[in-house]
Amino acid sequence: MNSFRVFRSSNPLLISSLPKERWGAHSRDLEGRSRNAAFASPLLSAESSNASAVFGQHLMRRWYGRRSSCGPTSIQTGVMWRLPGPWAVPTEPCGSGAAGAERGRLTKKPRGQGGRAFFPSAVRARVTALACTLPRDSGKPLARWSASELARTVIQRGITSNISAATVKRWLHADQIKPWQYRSWQQPTDPRFLEKAIPILQLYERAQDLSRKGHIVVCVDEKTSIQARQATGGTMPASPGYALRVGDRYQRRGAVQLFAGLLVHRGETLARCFERKRFNEFQVFLRMLFASLWCKRIRLLHLILDNGSTHAPKQLATWIRTLGLPFDVRLHWLPVHASWLDQIEIVFSVLQRKVLMPNDFASPEHVQRRILTFFAQRNRTARPIHWSYTPKQLMARFGRRHRLAAS
Repeated sequence: MNSFRVFRSSNPLLISSLPKERWGAHSRDLEGRSRNAAFASPLLSAESSNASAVFGQHLMRRWYGRRSSCGPTSIQTGVMWRLPGPWAVPTEPCGSGAAGAERGRLTKKPRGQGGRAFFPSAVRARVTALACTLPRDSGKPLARWSASELARTVIQRGITSNISAATVKRWLHADQIKPWQYRSWQQPTDPRFLEKAIPILQLYERAQDLSRKGHIVVCVDEKTSIQARQATGGTMPASPGYALRVGDRYQRRGAVQLFAGLLVHRGETLARCFERKRFNEFQVFLRMLFASLWCKRIRLLHLILDNGSTHAPKQLATWIRTLGLPFDVRLHWLPVHASWLDQIEIVFSVLQRKVLMPNDFASPEHVQRRILTFFAQRNRTARPIHWSYTPKQLMARFGRRHRLAAS
């Protein structure tokens, strides 16, 4: 019994392209030929589409191997064989017997020298448990785990005799565990955290509605010690193949203190720079705020700020009452160590990334001019910050934390 080899071709081909009326004659002709002769592969013409469609219902779909096959194949006479995909059958026969059968057998090459190793589920569970501990708990002088360190520790502990870092990383990736990453976090330390935080979040949520009633919400804070450092090599613009470059050496030219306020329902910013940061400078800034267009024809000003020493929490309310303002001012103090609740911090982050970095200023006046120009341009297209953290989410988070602590 002869065999044939299947190869890819640019056009889909069939073993027989004879018209339908010649199938019987061709079958009888093939029966008279020797079965030991090499089987040729006439090309299929695409002219008779109807005959091909009818005949396609009776096709035998059989092939060997993904791309090629060389095995003993019995072909019945008068039967068209459609090969899946663009395949062609050459006229050259291949070897037969044991060698041909061996070449026709599908074999999967193992990965690496010995293939991918099999690990019991208990090994994987112990590796995952180790990744969820700190390295110092295992006596390692490391700040955080890496895949290679975990693999080395697993072998040292005798959990398994051999394991690769890629296997450990694949397991941890499936469980969404990344011990080589870290981020900062903190627990609330203010015993009145919810009492202070929830009213502020409610103001953010209702800022648009309150503005229609003559109530505005303003977040106030300062960004201190903004350095003016002049790069000795200067700043070179970006060019093909090179990023923006700044000289590594610099000279200190001084510093400025930025006081700023954010009008929540509009997203506008009011800013002023000083040489020092004291309650006196804060009083000057508040006078500028009270006299600005923001406070024209309003009934109530909600002032959100932290309890830093610059804001003088014990005497600020008394000092505001002595000003005789035509509107009321209600102070909302942020919880201790909760500056993330102050929307002005988002503005400071944008300022840091877009204006102050990289730092190359010839003088403090240069810094001040750049900051005030940036805010003036930003206010022309200002939009309110999309604040998505709600009081319900805060309450749910605290409730979940208390349940975990109780358990």
